[in-house]
Amino acid sequence: MSQAMTIARPYARAAFAIARDGGQFAPWSDALAFSARVAADPQAAALLGHPALSHDDAVALLAPEGADARFAEFLALLATNGRLAQLPEIAGLYEELRAEAEHVVLATVTSATELPEAEVEQIRAALKRRFGREVQVETAVDASLIGGAVISAGDVVIDGSLKGKLARLQSALAH
Repeated sequence: MSQAMTIARPYARAAFAIARDGGQFAPWSDALAFSARVAADPQAAALLGHPALSHDDAVALLAPEGADARFAEFLALLATNGRLAQLPEIAGLYEELRAEAEHVVLATVTSATELPEAEVEQIRAALKRRFGREVQVETAVDASLIGGAVISAGDVVIDGSLKGKLARLQSALAH
């Protein structure tokens, strides 16, 4: 486990608790996603690390338009503790906590080419049957897979890619 994830975990839990108590899961998801995108931008990251940037200016840069005061306070806490760079990890961990609370499985389907929506729906339905929960599917493209797909859902990884099959075949032949 990376140090960034270890540092981010208590902040993600705090954000989740605030959102849960206020019934604000979706607005906090949106706000954290926005702030994480800004913090991950190389130009913004350099600016956020600059000692002359005040905490108020950092919050103004990272808070989306219309974010509630509690979110701004959360960003101010991150700024005070020098943790703004962990916003991408905090946002990811928050989404995991939210998915668990809402009984949703987050799945990523990485394929060699863009999948048609009908195939994504078939994968979603199969995963829903397997996990017995609603499934939120995110897609990604990785041409190095050659063909097929890799499905990652929680602790489960299903590698049906041609690249994975070739690697397993090569390993079997080497032994």
